[in-house]
This record gives sequence, C-alpha cells and structure tokens, in this order.
Amino acid sequence: MASSTLCNLLLEFSPSKEPILESGVIELLCSLTQSDSPALRVNGIWALMNMAFQADQKVKVEIVRALGTEQLFRLLSDPDANVLMKTLGLLRNLLSTRPHIDQIMSSHGKQIMQAVTLILEGEHSIEVKEQTLCILANIADGNTAKELIMTNDDMLQKIKYYMGHSNVKLQLAATFCVSNLIWNEEDGEGDTMTGSQERQDKLREMGFVDILHKLTQASDPNLCDRAKTAMQQYLA
Repeated sequence: MASSTLCNLLLEFSPSKEPILESGVIELLCSLTQSDSPALRVNGIWALMNMAFQADQKVKVEIVRALGTEQLFRLLSDPDANVLMKTLGLLRNLLSTRPHIDQIMSSHGKQIMQAVTLILEGEHSIEVKEQTLCILANIADGNTAKELIMTNDDMLQKIKYYMGHSNVKLQLAATFCVSNLIWNEEDGEGDTMTGSQERQDKLREMGFVDILHKLTQASDPNLCDRAKTAMQQYLA
C-alpha cells in the first residue's frame, strides 16, 4: 500500500513530487525493483516511470545511475508482464526530448538497441511490442541517436516487417519510426539536410517508400494519415 501511494505522489502534477525526490526515494524505489514480490517490483518501476515523466535531465540521469543498466535490462526480461510493460514505460519516459535521447543513447545505446531487438524478436503481446516500437520512434527522433537505427540494417528490416504487420497498432508505431528517421528539419544540432537526404535514399533503396505508398491506401484513417505525412516529408 505504501509503495502504491508513492506511485501516485510521484505523478508529474503532484505537489509532493519535489520534496519526495529530495528525500532519497530513487534508491528506495530501485531496491523495490529487486524484490521477490512481483507486485513490489511493479510498484517500484511504476513509481520510477512516473518520476521520469517530463523530468529534467538531472533526475533522469540519477534514475539510470541508481537503477544501473544491468538491473534495467534484467527487468526487461522479467517473467511478469506488468513489470515488463512498466519498465518499457520508464525507458520511453527517459528517452524523451532530443538532448536527453541523445545523451542516454550515447552512453547506453548499444544495450538499449540489444534489448529492443530481443523484445521485437520474442514471443510478446501486441501491447509490449507496440510500446517497444514507440521507444524506437523516440530514439529515431534524436539527432545523433537516430544513427544507431540507420546503421543497423537488422533493426530497419524489423521496422519494415512491423509496417506490414496485420495489427494496425504495430503498423502505426513502425510508421512513426520511419517518419522520425526521414524528418529533415535542420535544427543546428548535428543533423543536416545532407544527413536527412542520405537517410531518405537508404530507406528508399530498402523499399520503405513502396510500403508507405501502399499504407496511404490503408483502411485505417490514422495509419493512412501517418503514411501520407511521411510521404510528404519525402517530397519536401
């Protein structure tokens, strides 16, 4: 009950979030994630997920440091589906806003990409795979982080596979990854029009444009719109 209460107190809009952060709660929650009780592991990781939501970089770095990458990846192979979902939620919250994405991926990119690969290849629910593809879309939104996907042909083939999947949620998430990879907004932080052109050329050669073109005819309106948006970026 106490750890459930902490989960709620650590929500973004909670006025008690700051004082709790200063009381050393991160270490406490990280130790809960090592509990033998699945319910306590869920609550520990859930509270960390809430804490990481729209947090500043200092808090995110502290969570990664206190939890440790080994424990983070142990939780990503937890037998309890709730623990896995909340850990993916934590990872998704850590990997939001470009400078944070680039910083975390520059230190832990190799392990995160390995974890993503294992989950996408494994026997997991649609929800788990959708959340994992959303994490990949966040990585694709980084300036330097997106190169970890662009230089990984195996990962690009997986995105391509999920774009053609029978489940619309997975198609949407995979199409969002591609949208972020081809985005050519020059914002002076390492990405250039040339970089974006090279990415677009590589993705075209791998058959992504053909799939996007097919998806613009999809029966699902959201998928159709997302594919059209991605196609417009190609023409921009």
